[in-house]
Amino acid sequence: MIDFLAEAQSLFEYTRDLRRDFHQHPELGFREVRTAGIVTKELNALGLEVASGIAETGVVAMIEGARPGPVVLLRFDMDALLIEEETGAEYASQTPGVMHACGHDGHTAIGLTVARLLHAHQAEMAGSVKLVFQPAEEGLGGAKRMVNAGVLENPRPKYALALHLWNEKPLGWLAAASGPMMAASETFSMRLTGRGGHGALPHHAVDPVLAAAQIITALQGIVARNVDPVETAVISVTNLHGGSTFNVIPPYVDLQGTIRTFKPEIRELVLRRFHETVEGIAQAFNCAVEIKIESITLAVDNDLALAEHVQSVATKMFPDATLTTQFQTMGSEDMAYMMDDIPGCYFLVGSANSEKGLDAKHHHPKFDFDEAALPRAAALMAAVAIDVLQGR
Repeated sequence: MIDFLAEAQSLFEYTRDLRRDFHQHPELGFREVRTAGIVTKELNALGLEVASGIAETGVVAMIEGARPGPVVLLRFDMDALLIEEETGAEYASQTPGVMHACGHDGHTAIGLTVARLLHAHQAEMAGSVKLVFQPAEEGLGGAKRMVNAGVLENPRPKYALALHLWNEKPLGWLAAASGPMMAASETFSMRLTGRGGHGALPHHAVDPVLAAAQIITALQGIVARNVDPVETAVISVTNLHGGSTFNVIPPYVDLQGTIRTFKPEIRELVLRRFHETVEGIAQAFNCAVEIKIESITLAVDNDLALAEHVQSVATKMFPDATLTTQFQTMGSEDMAYMMDDIPGCYFLVGSANSEKGLDAKHHHPKFDFDEAALPRAAALMAAVAIDVLQGR
C-alpha cells in the first residue's frame, strides 16, 4: 500500500502555504478568478490536461492511469463567504467583508496536493481521476452549473468522492457513513399583505404582523405533528421584517427561511403542509400571501460500497482515529448534484483543536482550523481514489 500519509506530510508546507494564500485572498461564488488561476497554474505545472472557465470559474483536470479502468471524480470547492473575519490570524482575509469561514481554502489546497500525490503514482493507477475544482458551493448552485456544463461527461465518471474539513469535531475524528448524510435544502420567502393602519386603531387595519406570528408558530407543528417521529426535518424562519415605527401597523410583512429534509417523501410532505399552513392562516387573518420556494440542493446520499471503501482505507491509515460510520447533519452540500446519478461518497475529516483555540464553528467570524488536518485529508482522499480504482 502506498504511504500517502507520509507523502502528504512531506508536502505539508506546500499545502499550508497554498491554504494561507487562498485564505488571505477569499473570493465569493462565481468570482473565484484568482483562486482558479492558481489552481490552473499548479495543475498545468504537473503537465495535466486542464480545462478552465467551466461554470464561470470552475477548473477540471484529468490524471490518466497507466492501465485502462474506470474514472473517479474528486470534487473540491473554492468559494468564500460574506463574513467579516475576526480571527486575528497572520494570514487573515485582506478583503473586507469576505472570508473563508467554511474551510474551502483548505479544500482547494487539499485538492492540489491530491493532484501531486496521484500524479506521482500514475504508473500504479488502473483508470483515471477527474479533478473538479468547483465554484459557488455556498448556496449559489455551482455544482448544478458544472453538471449542466458537462462536467459529468467526456469522460463520464463511474464514481464520485468529496470531503469536508469538519470543525464540529476534533483532529483525529473521521466520518464516512452510507445513506442520506446531508440534507436537501430549500429556501422560502413570503410576503403577507394586509391593510396598514394606526397601531391604536387595529380594528381599522388588517394586521400582517399578527398573521406572521401565527404562521411562525404553526410551521413548527409540521415537523412536530406531521413528520413521523423516527424521521426528521427542519423548518426555520430566519428573517422577519415589517413596519418602520412603533405606532403604525404595516401594510405587509416579509419572512424568509430554510427547509431541510433527507428523504424525498418527507420533503414532499413538508412542502405540501407548508403551503397549506401558510395559505390557511393568511386566509384566516384576511391577508393575501405570496410564497416562493427555491430548491438549493438535493440530499447527499452516500453509496454503501464507496462508504465502505473510505472506512477501510481510513482504518488502515489512521488506526487510532475515531471513525464514525453513522452520521447525519442538517447542513447541506450541492455535491449532491454530482452524486445524483453516480455512486458517490462524501466524507468528513475532523479539523478542530480547542487547545489552540481553533474550534469556532463553520460560518463564524472566528472560524479557523488546525492545519494538521490538511495532510491527513489529502492522504485519505488520494488513497481512497486509488483504492476505488483498484478494487472496483
